[in-house]
Amino acid sequence: MEGIGESAGVAARDLRVVFGRLRRRLRDVAIDGDLTPSQTAVLTRLRKEGASSASALAGAERVRPQSMATIVAALYQRGLIERTPDPEDGRRQVLSLTEAGRARAESDHQVREEWLARAMQDRYSEPERRIILDALSLLERLTES
Repeated sequence: MEGIGESAGVAARDLRVVFGRLRRRLRDVAIDGDLTPSQTAVLTRLRKEGASSASALAGAERVRPQSMATIVAALYQRGLIERTPDPEDGRRQVLSLTEAGRARAESDHQVREEWLARAMQDRYSEPERRIILDALSLLERLTES
């Protein structure tokens, strides 16, 4: 990382590692294990962003279209998503959550959020949680354009 200060390089590496571990840990916190992480990610994305095409989901999740087709088929078979013709292009299908899919995605979200809040409560003191909030406020700048 030429031209980057040592502390910036170390912070970048450590931040990426910690966030990766936290993301994996949150992924492991689930209601039950009947869905793969990729299937859960698609449900979560549809909950957050609304209806989408399989190709858009594949791009967003950085998987091959063939892999997304397998994920979509499994979610459809479980009754968690529905397919409707795209009003702008009848050859494409729009994927959206069914009521069961929405309930599953909301439950998964709630379980993860509760786990994280409980872990923060149990593992950090109030002053430490304030430091984390301050650090998150600083990190927010990384997401701004």
